[in-house]
Amino acid sequence: MTAPDPFSEIRITTLHSTRGANYWSSRAVTRMDLAVGAYDDISSADARGFTEALVGAMPGLVEHRCSIGERGGFITRLRRGTYAPHIIEHIALELQGMIGHDVGYGRTRGGDSPGEYTLVFEHQHEAVGLRAAALALETVQRAFAGILQGVDAAVSELAALAKTPDVPPVQQRVLCGVTGGSFRGEVRDLILRHRCCSADLVVDVSPGFLLQAGLPYTHSDIAVVVDADLHDVPERYKDRERAQRLVSVVADAVDRGGIVICPAKEWEVQDYARDAGCRVAIFATDNRVTRRDEKVARAVAFVSRNDHIIIEHLDDETDAGPLDPDVPAAPQVAAALAIYTLQEIQPTLALD
Repeated sequence: MTAPDPFSEIRITTLHSTRGANYWSSRAVTRMDLAVGAYDDISSADARGFTEALVGAMPGLVEHRCSIGERGGFITRLRRGTYAPHIIEHIALELQGMIGHDVGYGRTRGGDSPGEYTLVFEHQHEAVGLRAAALALETVQRAFAGILQGVDAAVSELAALAKTPDVPPVQQRVLCGVTGGSFRGEVRDLILRHRCCSADLVVDVSPGFLLQAGLPYTHSDIAVVVDADLHDVPERYKDRERAQRLVSVVADAVDRGGIVICPAKEWEVQDYARDAGCRVAIFATDNRVTRRDEKVARAVAFVSRNDHIIIEHLDDETDAGPLDPDVPAAPQVAAALAIYTLQEIQPTLALD
């Protein structure tokens, strides 16, 4: 039986780079989404001569340990049978390694629909990473078609690209990054209303932007996660665990020992921030803060019975004023805690 044409079946649907910390990694990555058609059910073990052709063209693949965890692990996976997206990830990394770029991180995951996949891999030069993705796809297509003769032309092309100027790295430092599925703009506006600082220093980062491009800055003094109920992302990233992971990316830019403001009961987000070396401050839209929240929080903001925002820090209690009945409570409490925190860590910054 004739195998399906890999050149028409395996297609790129999305290709771009993320420059800052992102959903997959704290380092820059290239992201490629694939539709694999009939090759969703055709593995490397099903294609005669596939593994031999790849390893012959790229002997350095023996150094890819893959999930087996030892030298030659990826080749073992090829012989047992693995699939196009995973193979393309490894080929994209190896092509970069063949021009002397020290890259090793990559991940392949299922996409939004059957037969669709997202793969990401590390790059040192953005243009090289993007072109390596396309060349890796072509290499695997040729191997499945039984016509792969070598990768010398691909390596020469990437080596020439590596000599061109790379895009400048993200270097911006901000006071505060704000993310979440709702009320980001309201939180940002409330912070700016009380501060004499440039609007450029309080950044509204939508989860959809985070997913596509990564963080637009490298360092922040604090970060605010308003919630993990996302709307502007593909359906699979609305899943609770993925959504929490996505909004937690803002913690990767907070200086070690800095503060991430999280909602009460969002314990996974709180844990991620702490694992990133940050402290957490917690806000609630009522007066019910759990013992678990209080145990990890360096400050807590909540709404009292008389509808005032109360901030507790160590042995101090601060009344941050009454709630505005015309504005939802969440952005008001989160912003009040952010203002309090910024004033505490940078007392020279003037408040209105």
